[in-house]
Amino acid sequence: MSYTIAIIGRPNVGKSTLFNRLVGQKLALVDDTPGVTRDRREGAAKLGDLEFTIIDTAGLDEGAKGSLTARMQEQTETAIELADALFFVIDARMGLTPNDRAFADFARRANKPVLLLANKSEGKHGEVGAMESYALGLGDPIQISAEHGEGMGELYDELAKLMPEPIEEEDEEEPIAEEWSDEEIATRPIRVAIVGRPNAGKSTTINHLLGEERLLTSPEAGTTRDSISVEVDYKGRYFRIFDTAGLRRRSRIEEKLEKLSVADALRAVRFAEVVVMMMDSQNKFEEQDLRITDLVEREGRALVLAVNKWDLVEKRGGMIGQLRTEADHWLPQIKGVPIVAISGLMGEGIDRLMAAIQDAYKIWNRRIATAALNRWFEDAISTNPPPAVSGRRLKLNYITQTKARPPSFVVFCSRADAVPTSYLRYLTNSMREAFELPGTPIRITLREKANPFAHKRKRPN
Repeated sequence: MSYTIAIIGRPNVGKSTLFNRLVGQKLALVDDTPGVTRDRREGAAKLGDLEFTIIDTAGLDEGAKGSLTARMQEQTETAIELADALFFVIDARMGLTPNDRAFADFARRANKPVLLLANKSEGKHGEVGAMESYALGLGDPIQISAEHGEGMGELYDELAKLMPEPIEEEDEEEPIAEEWSDEEIATRPIRVAIVGRPNAGKSTTINHLLGEERLLTSPEAGTTRDSISVEVDYKGRYFRIFDTAGLRRRSRIEEKLEKLSVADALRAVRFAEVVVMMMDSQNKFEEQDLRITDLVEREGRALVLAVNKWDLVEKRGGMIGQLRTEADHWLPQIKGVPIVAISGLMGEGIDRLMAAIQDAYKIWNRRIATAALNRWFEDAISTNPPPAVSGRRLKLNYITQTKARPPSFVVFCSRADAVPTSYLRYLTNSMREAFELPGTPIRITLREKANPFAHKRKRPN
């Protein structure tokens, strides 16, 4: 297991900025507003030749028992227990505060190595605050600027003294997606993003999968801000699941922080392989649900619909069939998309949800033999020939699959710009039924065959 370091300190001292600096990506949301980070986030960090796991935490703050602030601090305490060492961060420009002194005692009681980092030390303004930090009794402060990358050399020197000697391992290059074998597809972790409107129960469902309160939940909408990834081993199959912030209509998003949260959620969708669109059973298939689902389809991700809070619904016969009918009515572009009724709180339907995710993933990776594909293609165009445009017949020659993830095809034809969109929809729906591709996005591109006589000049009269 890699060496683990937790970044702790009061709110708004630059913990998330330091986290982003060490992982080399802007993974954690950063804003001037205190308390942006709520859930703890882990990442693979690198400083020079030192490689370790870094945990970003919520700012240490006091709150009433059971409150959101108190549960945020519990997350931080868990991160401290998991860590081998701590980065205690202060704001050198502001100097020491009573909270810094109180939380320094908290860090000492953890009985783990602590490096004191005086952040925002660029320029002359940080000198005084850095000198004040000696009073915390945590050793010599390391003056850094996480935003500008200053002081990383000094941090490297001190961290190298704490970390064990690295074990050299030969790196094996991961094959690109198109080279994965069927065995690798069946065993490698599936990247899953859970998206939906605020308060649909996304975090609650993930907590049930993990069997612990890993993610903060609250009746108040908008609790989740960062897109947090967790590793899940479900009955021997590994998943990397991303919890995301709730997505509201664009016209309702006014605060900068919510805009950052939405952008982070959209990045999680683009990184995912399967997206679970979670809806509230009391308000399903609303306009925003359809917009999010359409976005996922346009991004080319495998999709599963989950109707959460099913325990609150009065059960009647034929309700699941009604859900199927509604899904096909509102989402004709992904006809047959799997839909599962669940209760994230009670654990109902979780087995069906995880099975639907695996099935959607297999379909998303499917390749079809060219011979079988063209036999279907000939039957499809003979059953329903393409319409004539401007009195000229359209000739569709043959089809081939160019890639999977999602299944993508090229049709070679005589006049690509004249083929109607309605006819492409017909081919897509026919292919879904013929090759059992329910719900997955299908891409069909038209390409004109080269005319071998185009270069020859017409004979003069």
